[in-house]
Amino acid sequence: RNLAVGCQKLYGSNKKWKKRYGYHKRSLSETAMYRVKQLLGGKLSLRNYNAQVGETYAMIKALNKLTGLGMPETQYIA
Repeated sequence: RNLAVGCQKLYGSNKKWKKRYGYHKRSLSETAMYRVKQLLGGKLSLRNYNAQVGETYAMIKALNKLTGLGMPETQYIA
């Protein structure tokens, strides 16, 4: 944190620092992970690594399905 604050002071603004260090992408990924954990639970229930991988794939597939259901259907008008 201290390093980040020092870099922000060095660049003169928070906006320049965020652009330089790719903070926007990081923020988007953190938001996505928060959404996954809130919707599907923050823990994996299986102990075996391969089973956890399968459980994670199932969670992501369910999330993609839920996201797809909430997306509008676009119709082009000629």
